[in-house]
Amino acid sequence: MSTPATSLSPAELQRAAHDHLWLHFTRMGGYAESDIPIIVRGEGCYLEDAHGKRYLDALAGLFAVQIGYSYGEEIGEAAAAQMRELPFYTNWSYAHPRAIELAAEVASLAPGDLNRVFFCSGGSEAVESAWKLARQYHAARGERRWKAISRRVAYHGTTMGALSINGIAALRNPFEPLVPDVLHVRNTNRYHRPPEESEEEFTAFLLEDLESTIEAAGPGTVAMVIMEPVQNAGGALTPPEGYWAGVRDICDRHGILLCADEVITGFGRLGAWFGSERYGIRPDIVTSAKGLSSAYAAIGAVVARDAVMEPFLEGSAMYTHGITFGGHPVQAAIALANIEIMKRERIVEGVAERQDAFRATLAQLLDLPIAGDLRGTGYFYALELVKDKETRESFSPEECESLLRGYLSHALFEHGLICRADDRGDPVIQISPPLVAGQAEFDEIAGVLGDVLAEASTRLG
Repeated sequence: MSTPATSLSPAELQRAAHDHLWLHFTRMGGYAESDIPIIVRGEGCYLEDAHGKRYLDALAGLFAVQIGYSYGEEIGEAAAAQMRELPFYTNWSYAHPRAIELAAEVASLAPGDLNRVFFCSGGSEAVESAWKLARQYHAARGERRWKAISRRVAYHGTTMGALSINGIAALRNPFEPLVPDVLHVRNTNRYHRPPEESEEEFTAFLLEDLESTIEAAGPGTVAMVIMEPVQNAGGALTPPEGYWAGVRDICDRHGILLCADEVITGFGRLGAWFGSERYGIRPDIVTSAKGLSSAYAAIGAVVARDAVMEPFLEGSAMYTHGITFGGHPVQAAIALANIEIMKRERIVEGVAERQDAFRATLAQLLDLPIAGDLRGTGYFYALELVKDKETRESFSPEECESLLRGYLSHALFEHGLICRADDRGDPVIQISPPLVAGQAEFDEIAGVLGDVLAEASTRLG
């Protein structure tokens, strides 16, 4: 790894961080008497801190760094070339080559007839844009529909519209009142369902819940149903057989737009370019970000069917929404370079080829008394932690606080593994490495998790 670019010493960085930097989703008081972790460089699946300690990033920088950390020079050259040619221009009534090329590239990769691309700066903005688009689409067709439906415990972003769509009460409550009206239906977490329930019965149960929620809301008032192909919060919740076909049918019968939130699942994480392709979802709208640039640039996109754009193509009609940096030429150049690398290195195909080996390696952790359920697909997994494997009893909020934040998060980091101990829903360890990870990384992830969770089991008695 190369010499860091900063001229500040580790002590100077630490002091400046404590004095000036406000971290996201972080209990800043937790660092009152301790150092803030400062990551200074990356290579492959690994990161290094200001003191030279190495970490395996088993969270891909928040489910985002598909190609890993070794392509900075190549992508930097693409960014520099664009800076020399055109450092910035807006997509407000104008176009430029990189946004045009990226839109065509994304449309070529998107499944079905998803063909129109609206750029923004990230995932929350993409969700916000999709809800506004759904509302205005219906209005342009003479209908007043404004409500959205999402799933319980689902995370969809933090801007006020996206936050309102969130199904996580702890994130919503501090900012209420939020944007009305969002309804939340059951998610696809099967682990705590009756064990005798068949998959077919579970699917029917979920679809009946969606149907009855729409009926109670008034079908003519619902603009959009938004769901992730595999739900992240709650722990990589995969859909049961027939679920997505049923959701699509319900939306069609009631004239509701179906949005697949692929901010995480898009661009290879599930072993296909889009999770919608993997599960045959046939959405009207897709939201994306993160893997679009492997997080080498802040860029997101809403991808829509031609039919969704059609009301805005005639006369004075307009989708009255825009973002200064949406389709930024340097961001678009970086995203194009990322996709080129992913194609050249067969990143998506590699995930499809190695995903079974990844699951088999992680499945060894189910021998631990604290490990209750392993769920997910591709390079997107969660391990649910339980108090009692036989009864599937979970931990109390106080026990989660002690287990996850009091021990596991710190212990995993100390062992050189970055992943997430999360209790939005049931307590889980989220595991989602860069898509370049191979068997050596799988073994290291399972090895560290095995040691740390075995110690946690011992501490819990």
